[in-house]
Amino acid sequence: MTDFTLRTPVAFIIFNRPEVTQRVFAQIAKARPPKLLVVGDGPRKARIGEAERVAAARDIIRQVNWPCDVLYNYSDTNLGCKARVSSGLDWVFEQVPEAIILEDDCLPDQSFFRFCEDLLDRYRTDQRVGMISGDNFQFGREYNDDSYYFSKYTHIWGWASWRDRWVKEYDVDIKNWPQIRDGSGLVNFLEDHKEVAFWSALFNKAHLNQVDTWDYQWTLTNWSKGRLTILPSVNLISNIGFSADATHTASASRFANMSLGSMAFPLKHPAEVIQNKAADDFTKRDWFLTPLWKKAFKRIQIISKRWMHSAG
Repeated sequence: MTDFTLRTPVAFIIFNRPEVTQRVFAQIAKARPPKLLVVGDGPRKARIGEAERVAAARDIIRQVNWPCDVLYNYSDTNLGCKARVSSGLDWVFEQVPEAIILEDDCLPDQSFFRFCEDLLDRYRTDQRVGMISGDNFQFGREYNDDSYYFSKYTHIWGWASWRDRWVKEYDVDIKNWPQIRDGSGLVNFLEDHKEVAFWSALFNKAHLNQVDTWDYQWTLTNWSKGRLTILPSVNLISNIGFSADATHTASASRFANMSLGSMAFPLKHPAEVIQNKAADDFTKRDWFLTPLWKKAFKRIQIISKRWMHSAG
């Protein structure tokens, strides 16, 4: 990695956790991106001490001590996860044509930056690929000796993408969901009616603004275009944000604080752009069909059936 100089801009999404923000910033500082775009939400007035924590997290960015163009997009008011991340990424991709994106609790291995940059270059014009992720949730399972594989899952704990995939196609309100729902594209892409029902319920909640998130919408954007995600053969990101003060990762999980691997270069590329169904089947069973998710899945199926019946 010593002969690598990062050229790609890095977007850093922060909020109110200076401790994890400092750890992730330290890795960004080692990578020395030429441009750093910082997105920050504002404090919630009812949360005592949150304004101070937000200010402390923002102060960390003052530690930039390498040649770097630092751009800020801070909100004075609290927009919430959905509006702040989506509007922040809108702003990021208005400024730059492609970016590596890290949230304040996504701790990267140094090789993550070169991994993303190499593949941003390689697949820039290949519309079959929607994004590059640093996540590997196979827990040591290997399928070949390639450096990465193609997945339908849009894991966003450290990722990268291009302006044309985001600005031209992402819609935080997924206004086209009814048309997608009533068509056959989602069934053809997922090839699993249970999974279609599961995700349809989540997309419906996002469409009706019943969930404060932005990532379901990004998943639908990629699936509606039939796009795949690049996932590394080793895990390059550790989510260090599972704690009581987290927005979406407050409970204990085997996906918390995962160990980091390091990517070897030059990369060994797969022979073709095709989904690794064995890896995705494991992710579906391991992530969505655990005892906790099975219980939630049954509830979502009931909701989905009721909603689809009423929508029909």
